[in-house]
Amino acid sequence: MSLQECYEGLNTNYPLVKQRAILDSQKEAELSAITAKTLPQFNLNAQATYQSDVTEVPLPNTGIEPLNNDQYRATLTANQLIFNGGKIKATQGLQNIATDRKKQEVEVNLYQLKQRVNQLYFSILLIDDQTVLLNVREQQLQSKLKEVKSGIENGVLLPTSDKVIEAELLKILQQKQEAVNNKSKLITSLSALIGVSISAETEFQKPLVSMNESSELNRPELGLYSLQKQEIEQQQNLLSKSLVPELNGFATGGYGNPGLNMLKNDFTSYYIVGLKLNWNVFDWNGNKKQRQALDYSKELIDNQEEVFKLNTNTALNEQLKEIETLENTIDIDQQLMVLQQEVVATSESQLKHGVITTSEYVTELTKLHETENVFNQHKTQLELAKANYNILKGDTK
Repeated sequence: MSLQECYEGLNTNYPLVKQRAILDSQKEAELSAITAKTLPQFNLNAQATYQSDVTEVPLPNTGIEPLNNDQYRATLTANQLIFNGGKIKATQGLQNIATDRKKQEVEVNLYQLKQRVNQLYFSILLIDDQTVLLNVREQQLQSKLKEVKSGIENGVLLPTSDKVIEAELLKILQQKQEAVNNKSKLITSLSALIGVSISAETEFQKPLVSMNESSELNRPELGLYSLQKQEIEQQQNLLSKSLVPELNGFATGGYGNPGLNMLKNDFTSYYIVGLKLNWNVFDWNGNKKQRQALDYSKELIDNQEEVFKLNTNTALNEQLKEIETLENTIDIDQQLMVLQQEVVATSESQLKHGVITTSEYVTELTKLHETENVFNQHKTQLELAKANYNILKGDTK
């Protein structure tokens, strides 16, 4: 398994990914609801009333009967939007941008989990390196144990010399068991994070991380800031269109008693057709103030973006310093290993001739083991630092 495969698993299987499809479905439903406003709207109304008094013609012998006190009316009205200055289209545009912004928030949250993937992945690599060194040291001690027992039998070494090595072998066994348990925990956490089943036998590739120090920031947060500003601009566009008059056509068909002819006391059908214009010609600059408030919102986002870039660049500089420090430390580690290897070689020769005790030899061998462990740890930390640098920069897929 490679580090890149872990990134891909995170982007594909983490539960948060499901929000992408949900947001797309939500957008389609919202756009359908907005589009429906361009279609004819039908309203059905019916009422039955009893009035304590009705209108009468105050002239005698006209033959006009007064209306009934009980009156009935049922109407069906159709309204059709004819013109609203592009408010429908602007609302659809706002919905599209809002969905893109929400999806970008998902990408930001997913991206921030990559550092957690890095930590788990390189911790596993570190344990693998430690296990390899423990195995090598175990083989060295097993081989030395045979020599020591032979020396005891020949009277060259003290009778208890082999006990020191046997105790050290038990310590190695204990450390190997701890390493297996720790690795199992890390694999379980990594598997849950990336949604991929990982067995204990899986081999984790050591990445050789390359960096591009000259590239610009490519973090998903920058895309989020851009979409947030686009959303505000679209809100301002929608507000400006709300000042445009809205023209609707309507047709009403009805049946009741009385009908449109109030002098005819009988059930009759009727209809009305017409145009209706709505225009808020004066709103005390409320619309203008709302758009000004949105301008301040854009300034706030610009400020957040500026702060984000400053903090990220500061973190990048700190990461570069850490990388430089680790590279220098690794050079010293290599020199220390060479020196300690020479010391161990000398101690091994001295042990064979009975000049030093087994404990003294094991002490020097332990120092070599610790030096090699530190060297491998620093190498892994260097690759982790480079991987974290790329994540800070936005140079990962």
